[in-house]
Amino acid sequence: MPTGIRSDHVNEKGVKYYSALIDELHEHNITPIVTLYHWDLPQVLQEKYGGWQNISMINFFNDFANLCFERYGDRVKYWITFNNPWSVAVEGYETGEHAPGLKLRGTGSYRAAHHIIKAHAKVWHTYDTQWRNKQRGMVGISLSGDWGEPVDLTNQKDIEAAERYVQFYIGWFATPIFHGDYPQVMKDFIGRKSAEQGLGTSRLPTFSSQEKSYIKGTSDFLGVGHFTTRYITQKSFPSNRGSTYFSDRDVAELVDPRWPDPGSEWLYAVPWGFRRLLNFVKTQYGNPMIFITENGVSEKMMCTELCDDWRIQYYKGYINEMLKAIRDGVNVKGYTAWSLLDKFEWDEGYSERFGLYYVEFRNKNKPRYPKASVQFYKRIIKSNGFPNQREVENWKRKATETCSTSNQLLAAARSRSKEKKDHVEMPKVWPVHDEV
Repeated sequence: MPTGIRSDHVNEKGVKYYSALIDELHEHNITPIVTLYHWDLPQVLQEKYGGWQNISMINFFNDFANLCFERYGDRVKYWITFNNPWSVAVEGYETGEHAPGLKLRGTGSYRAAHHIIKAHAKVWHTYDTQWRNKQRGMVGISLSGDWGEPVDLTNQKDIEAAERYVQFYIGWFATPIFHGDYPQVMKDFIGRKSAEQGLGTSRLPTFSSQEKSYIKGTSDFLGVGHFTTRYITQKSFPSNRGSTYFSDRDVAELVDPRWPDPGSEWLYAVPWGFRRLLNFVKTQYGNPMIFITENGVSEKMMCTELCDDWRIQYYKGYINEMLKAIRDGVNVKGYTAWSLLDKFEWDEGYSERFGLYYVEFRNKNKPRYPKASVQFYKRIIKSNGFPNQREVENWKRKATETCSTSNQLLAAARSRSKEKKDHVEMPKVWPVHDEV
């Protein structure tokens, strides 16, 4: 829908592309889980209506979702309405780091989130009333959340600050969807700061009682994207200096310098935070069915080294903590490594690489090379966990052996590329025994 409005135009070539993709996935015994919105707002809707600042987005998005249910719902049984709406709201309409690049400080993110939550609920109800009986699928949302750990576990203010950090993050969206309204701490803090600024109403929008009951319970499963953890302490931000989403929380974020940091300024490897976040979701939201939709680690460098030991360590640590959470009784049904391939990473472009496979972006054919983590992750999947320590060490050793061959291939391809000016062909045979 190029203009974002179904009655304007539906691009049938686009519809066919995704139809063929879904068929191909089924052909290879892969269950498609379809995300309807991963930050891809049609430009026309931003220019003409102001994007997610405008309540009209709710109906436009519902029309789009309905088209997808109509065309693909016979073959797709898992639907995610929004992926990481926190970033859409905060980075799109508060800090301006992501599209549409607006800096509506203290109001923009809350208004965007409010409309996104209502749009999600409307789509869930549309599926529930029109499609569920015929298609027997499920509709959920995928929320991102870092874990917040109190700096001082004996300090009540730090404990409350850490709770507030998590509530302002994943709770901002999850609490309305599971309980019908925003977290009480968000209502209290934003309301108080709004009053101190002399505003007649809170900068945090409110749901009517009818909207609360309409939104409550509109998720058949919860997608969780998680990457890292912060230590949190209480820090007061005076209201008279102007408010933002960040200052509304009255917290300071800290990191432990001993935490592994592969180069991305925000992503530290802190596996134990994953288990705590999953248990928080279980306790707060009635132990919903969970799919881990994003979990992984990037490197931010000109990468010619495919022996990514830090990524192996990250996956080993985080997946192990997830398995502990399952033993705690958390209802995790699936896990997705983020991501299969290096890719376009929003405001970081191609400089930040999350992939299990290295992509040579400078070559017009974009050849792919397996990193060591490919072999390691493949074995975790095959074993559905970790058989024993000796076997896991053996996986690491084999993974490192194969990546050195990949390094040689990549180096050879690059030298040929210089000679032939980008006319590199991929080797016909991989020197590894089994690829993902």
